Amino acid sequence: MSRVILVVEDEPKLASLLADYLRASSFEAHCLEDGTEVVPWVREHRPELILLDLMLPGRDGMEICTDIRTFSTVPIIMVTARIEEIDRLLGLEIGADDYICKPFSPREVIARVRAVLRRTQPGQTSETGGIVLDEYRWRASLGGRDLGLTAVEFKLLQFLMANPGRIYRRQQLMDKIYPDERIVSERTIDSHIKKLRRKIESANPGVSLIHAVYSVGYKFEPG
Repeated sequence: MSRVILVVEDEPKLASLLADYLRASSFEAHCLEDGTEVVPWVREHRPELILLDLMLPGRDGMEICTDIRTFSTVPIIMVTARIEEIDRLLGLEIGADDYICKPFSPREVIARVRAVLRRTQPGQTSETGGIVLDEYRWRASLGGRDLGLTAVEFKLLQFLMANPGRIYRRQQLMDKIYPDERIVSERTIDSHIKKLRRKIESANPGVSLIHAVYSVGYKFEPG
């Protein structure tokens, strides 16, 4: 069964070119050009990955990405021609998994798609400290309550939970979460950790499973 890649691009020639390359690489491609159509389509069809342009008619790509992250951890690769957006994309605070700058080679896009899919390949279900990780659906729950994590938050929590009690420096966490060596600051990791802790405590007030170790980093401690 072919894996469906959603191409959201309002330049018909570019969208067609990307679709042709994806199909030649054994993917099934579906193209949309209107930003208002994306979220309903994703809810109904559940693609394996989304190539999402920033500049779209109807809705902005960042707004779409943020909206999708409220209900799905589908991998998203942002596509941009706006240099001023790069700093924001580097941090990927909106929940994207990668970004590509225009102009680009279609072969580079295929390589990025394959790399992101390898990183986000689903696996099994695991439980530590009351948190259940469903790697098949990319969902984390505590006490039966879905934590609503973004893809980046899920990967970060998964990494910390793999070795309970072990202290990880921020640089180690950055290397794990951003293996393609993009430049991000330690504040990005702090921001992700802050959101993770808030979501965990919201699901179970009084429970603090991720701990900061002063001047060192963070650890997952189930108690």
